[in-house]
Order: sequence, then C-alpha cells, then structure tokens
Amino acid sequence: MLLHLLSLLLAVLPTPQSRAEYLGSPIHYEAEARTDPLAQLAAAVEAGERELAWTPGQGWLPAVLEALEMPVESQVLVFSKTSFQDRLISPTRPRAIYFGEDAYLGWIPGAPVMEVTAIDPVQGPTFYVVPQKKDRFEIERRDTECLSCHAGSRTLYWPGNLVRSVHPDADGQPILRSGTHLTTHASPLAERWGGWYVTGTSGDQRHMGNAWIEEGQPERIDPARGSDVTDLSPYFDTERYPSAHSDIVALMVMEHQAEMHNVLARASYLGRKAQAYQEEMNKLWKQPEGTVSESTQRRYDKAARKVVDHLLFRGEVALTAPVVGTSGFAEAYAAAGKRDSKGRSLRDFDLETRLFKYPCSDAIYSEAFDALPGPVMKAVWKELGAVLSGEDVGRDFSHLSPSDRRAVLDVVRETRVELPEDWGA
Repeated sequence: MLLHLLSLLLAVLPTPQSRAEYLGSPIHYEAEARTDPLAQLAAAVEAGERELAWTPGQGWLPAVLEALEMPVESQVLVFSKTSFQDRLISPTRPRAIYFGEDAYLGWIPGAPVMEVTAIDPVQGPTFYVVPQKKDRFEIERRDTECLSCHAGSRTLYWPGNLVRSVHPDADGQPILRSGTHLTTHASPLAERWGGWYVTGTSGDQRHMGNAWIEEGQPERIDPARGSDVTDLSPYFDTERYPSAHSDIVALMVMEHQAEMHNVLARASYLGRKAQAYQEEMNKLWKQPEGTVSESTQRRYDKAARKVVDHLLFRGEVALTAPVVGTSGFAEAYAAAGKRDSKGRSLRDFDLETRLFKYPCSDAIYSEAFDALPGPVMKAVWKELGAVLSGEDVGRDFSHLSPSDRRAVLDVVRETRVELPEDWGA
C-alpha cells in the first residue's frame, strides 16, 4: 500500500521538474476535443453552417476577426522576434495581435499562417494556426511548436498565454542577456512594451515601447525614448494593417486578460488534479464518496485565492498620470459591458489612478470562469464574497476602498446570471 501511495503522490502532485503534467490523466490536454471559439467556428464552416469571406491582401483575417468578435480597435503591434514566425517580423513589419473575450489572433502581412490562441473553457489556452489558403478554411493545432514556450517556466509549466517585454535590436531580435520581463497588470510601466509599438499618452510614466537598440548603443532600452507616440507612420507602412494604431489601453487590457485566462486555466488544472487525488485516496482508504481531506481542501483554497487575487487586481501598479489611447478601443470596450441598474459596468475605465473604475475582471462572466471545478468554484465565491464584504482574509486588499467593494459587489450581484444562494447578501 505504501508503494501505491507513493506512486499516486508522484502522479498527481505538481513538481517543478515535471513539464508535462497537463498530458494524460486527469487533464488530457492533448485530447483533440475542444469547445473553444475557433474550434467551434471551424466545425461550423466544415458543416456548411457558416461561410467565411476571403479578402485579398489579408486573407482570412477580416472574416475571422468578425466571427470571433475581435474588434479592429484591439490591434496591438509587436516587432520583437518572439513568435515561431520570427523571420518575418521586424520593426518595419510588426506582427499585429487582436483579441476578444476568449481568443487572441496574430497576423503578419504576407505570412503563410495566422496564429490563434483560443480559450477552451476546460482546457484553457489552445494554440492553432490558420493557413492563409484561399481555397479552404482550416485550422491546425500546434502544441509541439507553441508549448515549448507557452508551457515553460514563464507559465509555471502549464499551457498559458505569454506577454513579454524585451530589449530588441534594430532587427527586432531580443537581446536576452539584457533581460526580459513578463507583463501583467502588476508590471511597472517602465518595464512594459519593449519590442512593441505603443500609441497613446501616459504623462510622466515612461515605457519601453517604440524603441530598439542600434549597434554601439547600451543594450537596454531607455524608457524615455519612445513614450507618448500617437503616429506610427514614421516607423513602418501602417497602410498594410487594418488599423494604424497599437493602442496603449488595448495593451493594458490584453495583459490583464491574458494572465486572467492563465490563472483560470491553472485553477482548473490544479483543481482537477486535486479531485483525482482525493478520489484515489478515498478508494485506497475506503472513505465515503465525496470525502474531502483538509489537505485537498487547502489545494482548492489555494487555487481559488489566485483567481480572486487576479480578479480583483491585487498587486496592480498604480497609475500616476492619465493614460489615453488613440484607436477608440476604450470607448468600444466599455460600451460592450454588462451594466447594473445604476449604469455601472466592470468595463468602465478609470485610466487615471488604475485601469478600471470598478476593479473586478470582466472575466467573471466568462465560460472559463463558469467551467472551474466545483470545489474550486465554491472556494472562489466564498473568498470573493469575504473580500468584498470587508473581511480580513489574510492578504492585503487595501487598494479596494469600502466604496469599491460595495460597487463591485452590487454590479456582480446584478449582472451575473448565476450566483450562489445568498452570495454577498
């Protein structure tokens, strides 16, 4: 029995050395079945239920953007060679990224494929390419190429989105000896957007965008060089792209959302592993079905805390000056938000001291949130209700004022379709 227990522990407990915990039982990330939006679109096209229009010069891009509800205003541009199509990317030919609520698309003018990361509610970020072939719309999973970076140390060895800030040379090649930064809402602006174009103003808050290192220069980007740019036409031919912008507000939303999807996916993975472990232990020790040990509950609670922390923007870097975009993204994004009886939405922006006026992620409405394992979901609602009610949960939420907590509580209660009984009462 001891040997059986040890083998069970090795199979289900996460270890830093194990880089494929998502393969096989109980996760089965490698399974073909997916219900992400791109997989659903491809199935509808294959069944003749939907037609997509091919556009000369842009291929499937406009049709897929429309189908996946990715507004052109969400366009952000990255010129660092941080894609498997790196040879096609440079400061004069940046890769455009578009995003919606549950998908991200990368497009390079003239490239043979588009890159899409679509969020499956259960399996999390799933990586595809869409060949730019006029005669047929199809999608291909690219786990092998993509997971070498998107399931490594930077994503805690789980499949995940990856937003990086680098020190690029004049061709867009990252100078790795100068360091890189993962970018989330907790990142200082001075460490953001190295290797990216950024349109918009941010006052005295400098960032790394719109700049690269010429030969003979110090190999670190000076954050003052490329800030407050509103016109990208001096850098490259913007007419080749659906938008001339790489909006600063769109970048900030994308960074928060990308990590939110990561956090939700990890909570799902870890919750399912904990459930599988508990089920095996119950069988081994002949415990009643549904028994949950204290150690298993701690694992559910830990996953839930990570979700709540990111939902409520814990650790978000405070803004010290107004941030203003250029593409109209902020207005379009806010207009699409769910609103309560007082007209408030979790998509309402602040952009003077923080990103959103009511700091709770819009991902609380997402399918990925709804698909969390039952025990993790229960712990999330309990923890979220406690924080918003002003209880001491042992972590610092001082960035939330009493009025912030009340507003978020009210908005969520009115706009979420399903809530636990008496939640937030």
